Amino acid sequence: MYILKPSWLRHSGEQKDFEVYSCHVSPDGSRLATAGGDGHVRVWSTEAILNSEKPDNGKPRQLCHMSHHLGTIHSVRFSPNGRYLASGADDRVICIYQLDRNPPSHAATFGTNEPPPVENWKTHKRLVGHDSDVQDLAWSYDNSILVSVGLDSKVVVWSGHTFEKLKTIAVHQSHVKGITFDPANKFFATAGDDRHIKIFRFTPPPPNATQHDMVNNFVLETTISAPFKSSPLTTYFRRCSWSPDGNHIAAANAVNGPVSSVAIIERSTWDSEINLIGHEGPTEVCMFSPRLFHTQKPSENGSSEKAPPLVTVIASAGQDKTLSIWNTNTSRPVVILQDVTSKSISDLAWTPDGQTLFASSLDGSILAVTFEVGELGWVATSEENDRALQKYGGSRKGMGIAEDVDGLHLENHSKEGERRGAESRMGALMGDFQAEEKTHAVTTNGTKSTDKNGETNGTTQTSTGKEAAKAAAADESAEKTAERIAELKSRVQVTKDGKKRVAPLLVSSSATGLLSLPQSQLVGAKSAKPTQNDPPQTMLDLSKPFHGLPRGGIAAMLLGNKRKAAPTEAEEDEELPAKRPSTSPVLIMVDTPEGLEPAPPTAPAHGMVPTPEFLRPAVISPAISFSQIRLAVPKVRSHILRPLERGVLQGQSSQEEASKVPENIILEARNPIKPREPSRITASKRGALLWQDFLPRAILLVTGSKHFWAAACEDGSIHTWTPAGRRLLNGIILDSQPVILESRDHWLLCITSVGLCHVFNIKTMSAAHPPVSLAPILDIAITSLSPEGATPAPGVTSAHLNSVGAIVVTLSNGDGFYYSSTMYAWQRLSESWWALGSQYWNSNDSSISALSSTAVGPVTKNGASTTSDKGENGEVSVSAGVIPFLERHTTTEFLLKGRAYTLQRLIKTLLAKDGFEGFESTVSVAHLENRIAGALALGAKEEFRLYLFMYAKRIGAEGLRGKVEELLNCLVGGVLREKSADGEGKGWFSRQETLGGWNRKELLKGVVLILGKFRDLQRLTVQYARILGLTADKEEGGGGENTAAEGMELED
Repeated sequence: MYILKPSWLRHSGEQKDFEVYSCHVSPDGSRLATAGGDGHVRVWSTEAILNSEKPDNGKPRQLCHMSHHLGTIHSVRFSPNGRYLASGADDRVICIYQLDRNPPSHAATFGTNEPPPVENWKTHKRLVGHDSDVQDLAWSYDNSILVSVGLDSKVVVWSGHTFEKLKTIAVHQSHVKGITFDPANKFFATAGDDRHIKIFRFTPPPPNATQHDMVNNFVLETTISAPFKSSPLTTYFRRCSWSPDGNHIAAANAVNGPVSSVAIIERSTWDSEINLIGHEGPTEVCMFSPRLFHTQKPSENGSSEKAPPLVTVIASAGQDKTLSIWNTNTSRPVVILQDVTSKSISDLAWTPDGQTLFASSLDGSILAVTFEVGELGWVATSEENDRALQKYGGSRKGMGIAEDVDGLHLENHSKEGERRGAESRMGALMGDFQAEEKTHAVTTNGTKSTDKNGETNGTTQTSTGKEAAKAAAADESAEKTAERIAELKSRVQVTKDGKKRVAPLLVSSSATGLLSLPQSQLVGAKSAKPTQNDPPQTMLDLSKPFHGLPRGGIAAMLLGNKRKAAPTEAEEDEELPAKRPSTSPVLIMVDTPEGLEPAPPTAPAHGMVPTPEFLRPAVISPAISFSQIRLAVPKVRSHILRPLERGVLQGQSSQEEASKVPENIILEARNPIKPREPSRITASKRGALLWQDFLPRAILLVTGSKHFWAAACEDGSIHTWTPAGRRLLNGIILDSQPVILESRDHWLLCITSVGLCHVFNIKTMSAAHPPVSLAPILDIAITSLSPEGATPAPGVTSAHLNSVGAIVVTLSNGDGFYYSSTMYAWQRLSESWWALGSQYWNSNDSSISALSSTAVGPVTKNGASTTSDKGENGEVSVSAGVIPFLERHTTTEFLLKGRAYTLQRLIKTLLAKDGFEGFESTVSVAHLENRIAGALALGAKEEFRLYLFMYAKRIGAEGLRGKVEELLNCLVGGVLREKSADGEGKGWFSRQETLGGWNRKELLKGVVLILGKFRDLQRLTVQYARILGLTADKEEGGGGENTAAEGMELED
């Protein structure tokens, strides 16, 4: 054994040598990297160090030095492939260096005594992700990730390929000071001042992985605390090490009673029954030799009958300035080197051959200990290392292998679909035009599909002339588009100095489909402009509320429920909560010395707001005094004017605005000043009176469509007329005054002041369902009866009807509800809970345009479906865009209340607690399930397919095998059926061939293709792929048709 301590091997300063905090040897053993308090990373030649006693050694000693940190560097580590060198410092930055094969550009650094650099290490990346000092670094053995730990209690995982931050793990309660990786690449361990070692399980991410891909990766496996319960907090590091055979972790700064020790933690059981005792002070670092050793010299031919077990060698050091070396064959150290330094030893590093150990110290010195052959044992071959790791799956990738040929074919199908989607997105991004995609493009709202018959490959076509004409038209449009793009690319503009330059073409990815994972962002509905590729914003299957609801919605009050609660003394002393600030009453008359005079008009608080002329408050029904719900009743207006433009009733308008479009039919209601005079309602077109009628009561609200007109009066009656003005129904008498009156096609919605919703079908002269109360959605269940009177409730901001007469209501707290006429219950479709926890909230893949970028592409009409939002008669499909509309409304209310930032901070704090590691992942999956259920209940065809495919992709990526199997079984319900099955269900449980308006086979095919790329699920998915004919034997014409599971049969 030799101890080498060259005098030149140090971080020298003008007055003293700086502390050396870390050292590491490159994988080829030719370089030693050190990091010190001078803010420099220095790369030394190991050959020069080991031959330093030879006076004629003229080879360079220091190969390079880098000073790209602003403070002390605490850790330096080479990547296992030798390509990168990483350093972490107290400036919170991690620098990644890469060796440039070109010679250095400068001979020496000006103003210093540094020798000229021999190698050219350049800064490749600077990683910012810590809030305090970076204390230690480690690379995974396959170079896929780099993990850093620091004094901010965080563990940050970086991609080893792109160096993008993949995940921040905040599970430690104090400084984290050590990190080590399992050589089998299944775990990594971190050690912190909270006296815990935490073991994390991980799967090596692919090179193109992003933060969203890693939601369910890097999961806490276990926490070990027993050996560290009273360990001192005085050590600068807690550098632990994993044995080369994967069996043990050596943990520094452990205690055994009152004695300092090194704890040996056994894999799988994570017990620490073995302790290395001998150090007089706390240990800072321990390091296993990277090689296994034979205790006896192996025979030359390798024919020994019974080879002795292989042993590992470990070195430990710390504050007692002693370096100890142990092996697993003896209970005592192999060698103890005392007082080799004058201060604590900070780091240890073995050479790849396991025969030389480097140590760095806080006294500024670096020493090398070289062992001769046989002193530690005889080095085993690297193949023996690999064999020892095989029992832990060290040679297997985390993604597994394909089960069989069918699995490979299914995976190829899945990846081919994704490749096509990626190519189309990239082509659109770069401005290239692909003519063949014209037939597969999503038909946006407002345009009719040119493919009326929907023929696809495999169907015979007889109209060849029409087909040729269509092809020619498509080619012509393709040429025009290509010419336009070329023209845009070649535009020339003249700059201020008179020079000509090609104007840059703005390339935006916002309308080119979706990314592979959600990019969530909080965007208010009112600030977001509708885009051409987002049909739910431009075409919505909801009636448009133009009745002029007040800002913040219609005020609602609740009487609440009685509950027994004994008040305590503390509660009696508490002040009552402040009531909701209400607007003060507007003065009509003022008392002056001359008597009562009209009050002068006062400026509104928020600037000039045009308001209609009010005559008086409406008469209030006595029923409202004892009702649990009280909604604000609109005042009686002197003049109500609403134009009907192209069959859609517009909002309150003026005569000039309404007359700008000659085809408009203008509906007017005039209320008299004197209450006893009749009200007049008229309809006119181009200034000519179409019809008129008189009503005995003041008119509060009017509505209409191309099928009927309706007016609601002060006495709670509703009157209806045909477009020509003929009375359609007798007066409909309600129990209280109307608050909201909406119409859509033949449907009429009226909400009264006591919170009852009435829906009538004027065509069939029937009601969609009995009157339903708004009480459940106004939080009546959790509202207590207040002694002060009624309690303020969330305001009703809008109420809509879709094309099948379903009620959709939004509230001022951001929630959106739908009333199910089959279940006679309200269902919540959108709420702020999803905005906090789901990664899919307001993501750019939540629109119908995303259908063109799913893994399987749009479904053609051959599958009894089309991606157009319009039906055969050109009308918008049922419930199109309702769910995105409600989610945008939730975001708007969420931002208006100013709660978004505060609540998101609370969620971030929650994620740092034990037991909430999978919170974001769980809520995201639940949000997609909520969307699917809502789309199915509403009958929203396009959204159902989109959300179903997003859900399949997510549960496949997370490996939720139970949910995947259940989803496939539910989808196959209409394709396969059990012979003994009886009874008929609905939705998921129906045996019909369609689900949510789509052919079950097409949905199943799409889900199977999305899941096909996940190899750990292929045992499940291949079975369904065989049913659909997506596997090898089906494509080659083999294997009969009846390959379904036993006891099942194909339906016609």
